[in-house]
Amino acid sequence: MFDTKYSMENKHKHLEFIQAIINRMANHSFIMKGWAITLVVALFVLVPKHPDKKCIVIAFLPVVVFWILDGYFLSRERKFRYLYDEVRKKNDKEIDFSMDVSNFKEWKINWFCSVFSKTLLFFYISLVGAMLIVYYLIK
Repeated sequence: MFDTKYSMENKHKHLEFIQAIINRMANHSFIMKGWAITLVVALFVLVPKHPDKKCIVIAFLPVVVFWILDGYFLSRERKFRYLYDEVRKKNDKEIDFSMDVSNFKEWKINWFCSVFSKTLLFFYISLVGAMLIVYYLIK
């Protein structure tokens, strides 16, 4: 009976480790969005009264970089969610505390699909749209 309890504790601990990584990836994604908004606002505040084409290109560059990084964190988060589901279904004796997510190769959790997921597309396209509106209003 002690062995079963010990094994069950191992499974719970493994799931806690995976959940901590999922939370960290979600937090990184949230931080990327915050930094993207902050940099865009700062660039528009600091641009001259009559911005030229270089200013708008400089403002788009961090948005694209943060969009790509956000997609990376989302793809990693999705892979760890798959790992969580796999560990959840395992027998208690099969728990090995592995954090390897390299065997998850589904198309919807790869980096490219994560960059173009609905949530990221909505946020970053809205941000780019707001940037264009502000640019044309200033111009």
